[in-house]
Amino acid sequence: MKYESTKEYPCGKFRRMCGMKRKTFEKAVEILNAKYAAERAKNVRKSGRKPKLSMEDKLLATLEYLREYRTMAHIAASYGIAESNIHATIRWVENALVRDGTFSLPGKKALLKDPGGYDVALVDATETPIERPKKNSGGSIPARKSGTP
Repeated sequence: MKYESTKEYPCGKFRRMCGMKRKTFEKAVEILNAKYAAERAKNVRKSGRKPKLSMEDKLLATLEYLREYRTMAHIAASYGIAESNIHATIRWVENALVRDGTFSLPGKKALLKDPGGYDVALVDATETPIERPKKNSGGSIPARKSGTP
């Protein structure tokens, strides 16, 4: 799925397809663009080949990998690039978003410092009997009666 095809999706369908609201998606793209610009500013040489995927497509490919459990080979085939490029792209996007901290969840210490009450969820894990086929005394499948097909 390319970003160009998702532009005309309504907000509900966009969220179902991508896993995040459009505003959140745009915020993630802003973070990635800033990270890319900072990395590009460090490099002295500005020449080179233009990237084949836009930043939106890189984020969408990463979301497809994380949400749909698609293999990198399938994602690479759908975007028309090499599997190694998809691997590098997914790692770069994940690292950029994690290091930014905007999308990070609170750590264990923050949860322990919270003076609020704890939410408790009960899970019913009682054992239920499973009906299994009975074993024959001979230990084999009984022969068919003659006369029946």
